Amino acid sequence: MVVDQTLEKVREIIEAVEKEQSLEEGDILLNCLHRVQDVYQNFVPSEAAELVAERLKVPLSKVYEVLTFYTMFSTKLRGKYVIRVCNSLPCHVTGGSQIIDALFKELKVGFGGTTEDGLFTLEKTGCLGLCGVGPVIMINDEFYGNLTVDRVAEILADYRARGEAGV
Repeated sequence: MVVDQTLEKVREIIEAVEKEQSLEEGDILLNCLHRVQDVYQNFVPSEAAELVAERLKVPLSKVYEVLTFYTMFSTKLRGKYVIRVCNSLPCHVTGGSQIIDALFKELKVGFGGTTEDGLFTLEKTGCLGLCGVGPVIMINDEFYGNLTVDRVAEILADYRARGEAGV
């Protein structure tokens, strides 16, 4: 029953995106996948990918091409909060390695790992475009710059509190 309700939500997403007339064909697929991923807590399961392909009349291989090309998409279950660590040279020079070490220590996972409580998934990424305020991380859609080890601990504590509160 829950799966049927969620797939119905996916159908609604596809219909809403298709009505956005300013979008080009490729944008429709990307927007659908972004919104579907939001429904499924940071990943796109196979049944949702199949439904998107069917409804948009694109080959399933094209959907998976997009899902596996762009790092913001995942076909595997991830944490409620996806932490992306900028791995660029400017962030490294401004203390990025200390931030990475702090994240490893606080979360007790490496890159690609998800915490035991399912709250966090840690990923590394290329430049996030905020070189002037490095080191930088992105948690879901929020950016954090000028990071220190202490600030990382504060940010994670805030997200843990949100997670426990169901936010």
